[in-house]
Amino acid sequence: MADATKGSASTAKQWAQLQEQLEPAGTVLLTVECQQGVVGRDSALPELAVAARSSGALANVARLVAAAHEADVQVLHAVAERRPDGRGANSNARLFRAAARLPVQQHSGSTAVRIAEPIEVTEQDLVVRRLHGLSPLAGTDVDPLLRNLGCRTLVVTGVSANVAIPNAVFDAVNLGYTVVVPGDAIAGVPADYTPAMIRHTLALVSTVTTTEDVLRCWKSPRRARRA
Repeated sequence: MADATKGSASTAKQWAQLQEQLEPAGTVLLTVECQQGVVGRDSALPELAVAARSSGALANVARLVAAAHEADVQVLHAVAERRPDGRGANSNARLFRAAARLPVQQHSGSTAVRIAEPIEVTEQDLVVRRLHGLSPLAGTDVDPLLRNLGCRTLVVTGVSANVAIPNAVFDAVNLGYTVVVPGDAIAGVPADYTPAMIRHTLALVSTVTTTEDVLRCWKSPRRARRA
């Protein structure tokens, strides 16, 4: 599958493979750290928030979530939080220590950890909150929830392409899931880092595609015939 910088699925074989991977019954859509304190207007990381919005990645995440709701694809939102007293949080890397000093904190129960607009959260969505680490999967409830849901393919979206997204992709692959990455629905900083990381790293272990191709799969005549 071509990466997001090269457009839609280019061959019939690739398209059939993507359709098979994205069968709604075995697919879960994961949004990573798409929370107000990260990608919202009052982000603790304004450069990342600008990249997520100006690139269209956040809008594409919202489109994918809306389409997943329509296609009966389970949506799972992974949120990074911190207790006000910092208990249980990591301090063993520069990233964690810098985050603890930011003016906007991802405190549990605060506005910062609510899913950001324009993403719509429904009652059917699952939200998994973590107080530690770099990965949405490692040491969280995400893996057992995916297994209980019968997930075979995990569609990974959100931020950041620098840390949490590659962690999520690698962990999911190591756990035996097929991973699909809509390259235009993830963001990182600087802006030109994201396509390079997709091309040289994520494409080695996942199916890289576009938001439009995922939407087409979930609206395809093939799916309608099977319904």
